[in-house]
Amino acid sequence: FTPKIKGHLLSGSTKEPTLLKEIQDKQETTEKQAEDFIRDLEQEISELKKRSSEVKQAVALVEQNKEKILEMKRVQQFAVDVTLDPDTAHPNLILSDDGKQVKHGDVKKKLPDNPERFSKCVNVLGQQSFSSGRFYFEVQVKGKTKWDLGVARESIKRKEFKPLSPQKGYWTVILRNGNEYSAVVGSLIRLHLHPGPQKVGVFVDYEEGLVSFYDVDAAALIYSFTGCCFKEKLYPYFGPGLNDGGKNSAPLIICPVNQAEGICTCFLLRFSCCFPQ
Repeated sequence: FTPKIKGHLLSGSTKEPTLLKEIQDKQETTEKQAEDFIRDLEQEISELKKRSSEVKQAVALVEQNKEKILEMKRVQQFAVDVTLDPDTAHPNLILSDDGKQVKHGDVKKKLPDNPERFSKCVNVLGQQSFSSGRFYFEVQVKGKTKWDLGVARESIKRKEFKPLSPQKGYWTVILRNGNEYSAVVGSLIRLHLHPGPQKVGVFVDYEEGLVSFYDVDAAALIYSFTGCCFKEKLYPYFGPGLNDGGKNSAPLIICPVNQAEGICTCFLLRFSCCFPQ
């Protein structure tokens, strides 16, 4: 070979390993990019499947709760304007000027001991009585550790301690110790409410013999007394419980009924986190 040809051959032989290395590097880079792309794609697919599952769950929950909301709207159409009757209030109770709020006070007031007034139990009745048809009212119980709510018949004993029960003329749900909810049917039926209601709805169908309690914000039935035999006037019944050194100082508040608008908003907020942004 001529010196010139030998030079070209030597030059080509020294460049060959470098070229192979470049090809290998490019191949590895391309493979890594492909792997990264596939991994990212798989992650996106997984996220989409997860979101799709969450959306399906949210839709299913909305469907399940649709009937609850419709039931709340059905009973709320029988809303009545209830005010507290000061002539029935125990002397330790503090009523607001508008007759919509009640709480326990440590000072016992000097009041006429008229026949309508509770003198032993720290309770108060509504001014309005009902002896037919259907009626519904709502009470805010937020911040309380103890309360009694429901309806009572006109002939209840007001000058002595009487246990709450339908036999004694009371149809009530109660709270004790901040988180112990019960329906009083003579004995106590424990109600497992987690979280507890902030607002309680009370519905009565006089002819049907039905008294139902609802967690208004959750549009959930708490308890129903069925098969009741009403033969006299019924009054809304309120027991705010003792002040307990300030632990139970929040009042019971009779609220205006908002025809389930707040319930729908509550559900939308609750389920919005399930939908993809």
